[in-house]
Amino acid sequence: MRAVSRREIYFITHPDVVVDPHTPVPDWSLSERGLARMRAGLSQPWIARLTAVYSSAERKAREGGEILAERVGCTLQVRPALGEVDRSATGYLPHAEHEATANAMFAEPDVSARGWETARNAQRRIVGALTALLAEDASPGAIAIVSHGAVGALLLCHVLQRPIARVHDQPGSGGGHYFAFHAGGDILHGWKRFDS
Repeated sequence: MRAVSRREIYFITHPDVVVDPHTPVPDWSLSERGLARMRAGLSQPWIARLTAVYSSAERKAREGGEILAERVGCTLQVRPALGEVDRSATGYLPHAEHEATANAMFAEPDVSARGWETARNAQRRIVGALTALLAEDASPGAIAIVSHGAVGALLLCHVLQRPIARVHDQPGSGGGHYFAFHAGGDILHGWKRFDS
């Protein structure tokens, strides 16, 4: 039987969304481009090794996770603790304002930026969620997690055993990237585009 510590974990960020300032951010859906990018990523060679797919409870992550789970023939498992940094204190922010607040959150991990969840607390939460699902998952193969960019960066910092810093965030601004590591903690590779 395969050792749990050698299980491959693929952390995927949802791709492009429909930005609607009048809809709560957790209820945003994938855009047509986001859906197309998620489907394009199904050609990744490692997809065939997946035996479990998890996502956060946010609609955009669930939509991406459902596409992936359908391809590999498993049921999507939704875990609210895999959610994005809690930004409900501000809700939607215009792009420049959002980026400035995210920069502040990463720069001071133990301080709440404008009422957002702190980076340190979000990191503890995402690492705890990963630990819990690994303890419970009985499937034999690789695991995919469809989640969000900021918590992905925080998880990557943890896997790399590096201080929290935004330099470890996914590239670009459209989402749809992934990194891979063994459950035991060693990194397989950093951020890559999911749809290429």
